[in-house]
Amino acid sequence: MLKIKSLRPEWVTLLASVYLLLGFNSVLWGHVSTVLQGDSHALLLRLAFGALLLCAFNFVLTLLTFRRTLKPLLALLFIVSAGVAYFMSQYGVLIDIGMLRNTVETNVTEVRDLLSLKLLVYIVLLGVVPTFILFKTPVNFRSLPRELLRKLWVGLASLLILAAVAMLNYQGLASLFRNHHELRLMVVPSNYIGASVSYVREQVGGATQSFRKIGEDAALSPAWSSHPRKSLTVLVVGESARAENFGLLGYSRDTTPQLAQEQGLVAFSNVTSCGTETAVSVPCMFSGMTRKNYDATTAKNQEGLLDMLQRAGLAVYWRDNQSGCKGTCDRVHFEDVSNLKEPGLCADSECHDEILLKDLAARIDDLKEDTVLVLHQMGSHGPDYYKRYPQQFERFTPVCHSNALNQCDRQSIINGYDNTLTYTDHVLASLIDVLRSKQDKVDTAMLYLSDHGESLGEYNLFLHGTPYMVAPDQQKHVPMLAWFSDNYRSSFGVDVDCLKQGRDQPLSQDNLFHSMLGLLQVKTALYNPQLDLFAGCRPKGTTS
Repeated sequence: MLKIKSLRPEWVTLLASVYLLLGFNSVLWGHVSTVLQGDSHALLLRLAFGALLLCAFNFVLTLLTFRRTLKPLLALLFIVSAGVAYFMSQYGVLIDIGMLRNTVETNVTEVRDLLSLKLLVYIVLLGVVPTFILFKTPVNFRSLPRELLRKLWVGLASLLILAAVAMLNYQGLASLFRNHHELRLMVVPSNYIGASVSYVREQVGGATQSFRKIGEDAALSPAWSSHPRKSLTVLVVGESARAENFGLLGYSRDTTPQLAQEQGLVAFSNVTSCGTETAVSVPCMFSGMTRKNYDATTAKNQEGLLDMLQRAGLAVYWRDNQSGCKGTCDRVHFEDVSNLKEPGLCADSECHDEILLKDLAARIDDLKEDTVLVLHQMGSHGPDYYKRYPQQFERFTPVCHSNALNQCDRQSIINGYDNTLTYTDHVLASLIDVLRSKQDKVDTAMLYLSDHGESLGEYNLFLHGTPYMVAPDQQKHVPMLAWFSDNYRSSFGVDVDCLKQGRDQPLSQDNLFHSMLGLLQVKTALYNPQLDLFAGCRPKGTTS
């Protein structure tokens, strides 16, 4: 049997640092080569950049690894880094607190869609096999005093080399870091370790904050006294729908054939999201904070739009076919329909979005309160786009039937994604049909707003969740729609022709909070008419 020679711990940490740098950072090195292309000092800068990371890795590992922690810590780093490297190379994702938050707050269905044989191969070859070799390698530790002294020398040497490399290549490295902030989000394992620390700090900070009420003065305006009927305002929160592929917004393919027949529908063309993942965009759009001032901890520990609508006297319901409301509906009526056993709509612990409309007509017939209903779609969530729609909606073929998107023909990915939008078109048109059929009894309206967009291979990016500062427009430009029954327009003073004239004006998810308050005629000091997209299209006296 092959006998493995024993090593001193400083050699183990050095070899581990080299392996971390080379084994899990193919995405980083590919990106560095791209951004340095054409630079006369490209090779020198790559070597200097690598030396910096190697010294930094070795310094940290030297400080943290002792007799009892060396092998378990390195094993954990190898296995987790293997999984992170897979997702980065597969989908082009960058790792920051937002991506980690999105991962932690996802559901079983979304996790299942991301599992693959290739992921297992990554973990086994890059994580398990090196871990096995590591545990088979004897490590020759010194006595604790001598070991601490050696750690001191190795740590100092790492810092000195790091400083020397940085000073000798200061101009080139400073320019590289200054112009490419995304690099720090590509370095495995420091990217996910930093994100984990930030996430834990966020959760601990949130746990220590007291919960805060907002808009305690919220009340229905006097205009409500003139409403002859009860009202139902349906807000549909879409998932991963990008404006670029929406037929109503100029896409070359007709992905919205049914909605295109709705003469009274308003399609807003220039809307941006607050974030690039559900865990940011959904809390943000309901929080009343703008994207610029949004803070996840604050949003988690204070009331939002739905609380204020409920306090004003409206009945508020959230119906979910996805991974929950991310805290925005914690204090209103909540119904999870994602795991119902409905033949033709549900299978394998997942339901198509028409489940959100189940029994809606009957509920409207029994409506006894002015109501706001939020429908949270599964929408176009990837990577398994082909699972998001019934077979009869597969209009564009061929379709990628794998979650390994970078191994599929790009057109087949786009085809699958466009089919999800065609199905969303059907769901929304069906919702409008139901609302229209009840308009003689109830004032009905629908607003639709996607939480974020999606990348389909542009810039070698897939899915969503790219940090906002470097995310492409495909992940930030989202569709928004509005439809009002004739009686709703009259009762709430909405001028649809006026809205159509302003459909191309710049809007964002910042507008939702104030637009809903204004539309529903809720009086509160928090209301900002400048952010109410309906304010200019209502008669005076009908605003909040």
